[in-house]
Amino acid sequence: MLLATDLDGTFLGGRPSDRLKLYRLIRQQKDIQLVFVTGRGVESVLPLLDNPVIPDPDYIICDVGATVLNGKTLEPVQPIQSEIEQRWPGTLAVKRKLKRIKGLKFQQVAQERRCSFYYDENTDVTAVEKIAEEMNLDVLMSAGKYLDILPKEVNKGNTLKRLAEELSFDEEKVLVAGDTLNDRSLYDAGYKGVVVGDAEEKLVRYTEALLNVTQAQSPGAGGILEGMHFFEAFREYTRHDHEKAIAGDTQLLMMYHRLPYEMKEVNGREEKAAPKSPNGIIPSLLGFFSNGRSGAWIAWEEKRTRSGKAGDLYIDAEKYPNLFASVIELTKKEIEVFYKLFSKEAFWPIIFSFTDKVKFNHDHWQQYVKINRMFAEKAAADADVNAIVWIHEYNLWLVPGMLRQLRPDVQIGFFHHTAFPPADIFNIIPWRREIIGSMLQCDYIGFHIPRYVENFVDVVKSHTPVTVVEEQSSTDRFLTYSCALGVDKWTREIATGDRRIRLGAHPVGVNIQNIRRLFTEEAAMQKMRKMQEQTRDKKVILSVERLDYVKGPLEKILAFEMFLDNNPEYHGKVELINICTPAASGMKIYDKVLAEMEQAIGRINGKYARLDWQPIHFFFRSVPFEDVLVYYAIADVAWITPLRDGLNLVAKEYVAVQGLTEKADGVLVISEFAGASVELPYAVRTNPYDTRDLAESLRVALSLDAEERQLRMKRLYEIVTHYDIDHWGKTFMQELEEMKKINAEAYSDISRQEDVILKGS
Repeated sequence: MLLATDLDGTFLGGRPSDRLKLYRLIRQQKDIQLVFVTGRGVESVLPLLDNPVIPDPDYIICDVGATVLNGKTLEPVQPIQSEIEQRWPGTLAVKRKLKRIKGLKFQQVAQERRCSFYYDENTDVTAVEKIAEEMNLDVLMSAGKYLDILPKEVNKGNTLKRLAEELSFDEEKVLVAGDTLNDRSLYDAGYKGVVVGDAEEKLVRYTEALLNVTQAQSPGAGGILEGMHFFEAFREYTRHDHEKAIAGDTQLLMMYHRLPYEMKEVNGREEKAAPKSPNGIIPSLLGFFSNGRSGAWIAWEEKRTRSGKAGDLYIDAEKYPNLFASVIELTKKEIEVFYKLFSKEAFWPIIFSFTDKVKFNHDHWQQYVKINRMFAEKAAADADVNAIVWIHEYNLWLVPGMLRQLRPDVQIGFFHHTAFPPADIFNIIPWRREIIGSMLQCDYIGFHIPRYVENFVDVVKSHTPVTVVEEQSSTDRFLTYSCALGVDKWTREIATGDRRIRLGAHPVGVNIQNIRRLFTEEAAMQKMRKMQEQTRDKKVILSVERLDYVKGPLEKILAFEMFLDNNPEYHGKVELINICTPAASGMKIYDKVLAEMEQAIGRINGKYARLDWQPIHFFFRSVPFEDVLVYYAIADVAWITPLRDGLNLVAKEYVAVQGLTEKADGVLVISEFAGASVELPYAVRTNPYDTRDLAESLRVALSLDAEERQLRMKRLYEIVTHYDIDHWGKTFMQELEEMKKINAEAYSDISRQEDVILKGS
């Protein structure tokens, strides 16, 4: 098959999912030869050859047929090019002849063997045609404003015909595609042809009576796929995708704060590499595209010098053939304001109820609005009709409202990875109405635990009348009256105005398979045995956290000091290993926390240390996840005590590793104010605001007998392995898909009612 296609509006046009399907098809089917047929000059076609998404053409016909090149070597195709050259008098000669024609303006674009002009209603087209006839040239007009002077009988169709003859290509195996009157000659050549959707009306009218041409509904690349499926000679190429489309393959747009890859320089070239993602969220989200589902991954990235166009990248063409990265490039300054300053100074302390640390900056808010709009516009441009858009995190609170205005047809899901505060805390935000108004444009909103769902509903109630449509008991999975964040039931659906919004509690799980794979590697086993030997005479207490006042790192250190004061029998027998991951560079807000921690640790070690014993080992650095797993394995107690935490995956990771060890008898101590505490009933819970309780919880954990330790860990391991990261992703997506069906049925009901009304009138 020879596919000869116009570029702008045709091969490069249409929905992103259709483009990816067409491009993948061309790459996979080695017997498809591709010809770019365009009015562009050579120089404006060359950048396309550097684009990794667009397949390389076998041949290029540009300059409206006046230039023909081998797509691999970029050498002219002889003798066709020589024949065209001999008919061309030269650009200067043509411009001299036409310089007195009013309303004719030369186009300042790269072009060879042709002259392109703009013309208007004042242009004496008859005079132009007369001069062209005298010079043995042709005039081609399109779109009511473009006029090309070309060698006689040189156009897209004739040049393609000469190329096909030169290649001895069966004309029954040629398919042409276009969208403007400029492409008319392609259809005149007699080949099978498709006019893609949204084409120029004049071309549609011109070709509608041609038996060799079909009119497609889908624009751009989708129209080409329709054309291939229409003609029997090419149908086999598209049969699989066509059947899949009929079965229903809803496009999914993932809007996450980071790309699922990192760019690294290897031998002077930038290459994609998998990011380090210990909690497995990114692999889980990518899993939705592993079956060939079409989609886009929308994320921000710092602007940098590179070849190619931002966002024109496959994430992994082999694993995810219909998924591309849609990148929003931000300057370093924009990232500084959006992420490191405004989000962390205005929203972060509110989300975790640290109102004394809040800083509101209205100029920074405008930057936040601007970047949210960029995300919304990107999603609106990339989304198919009725696509699903899954938005992640508070940094994008305003996207749902903006996207709903731009694309009312899409289904919008939102997952809140942090906590969600009570109404009296959230409503401190000056822009609370804009945020809540936007969130109410979602179809489905997920939080970690029922308490956060209820907090959100209370906030909504403080802004607008709300009807609770459905509630659900918490008891099948979550603790209720027995812990600080417990609630007995939670809201599943609310109605406000003309909208119904479904709500859900979906605690994120850990990547059990990845943890098991890493932990069972021989290197990890060797490290574990070595570390067990080093600590065999002592009980190891492990703390793993990011440097953040929300995590309560100083409060924990002071509680450990109280524990040592009150329990001298443990001196020389316990060690606290404190792994503290630094915050992102430039986050000055945490400098004071670090200084206070280091002073306290130095004082406590100085107070209690002996030649053979140091109470606290403090590691202020990023530790590779494979090494963290070893610490999980040898720790007798995981002391996880944040003042506030949306969930806390460290607690679950500890359980996942302990469950794989021979003894499986570690004890998890967890803060009542970590979201995970309501789904881990066999952990020892503690109040991190009470120093005495923190110290006592540690003593309790160390004093449990072996049988109880093992029983607790067995039960925790059952929970963590069942509700893993895949369970989280699948249940959230099931809810979104269900909302899509409900909305479709509601729309059908409305349509039927409107039909009845119209028929009655």
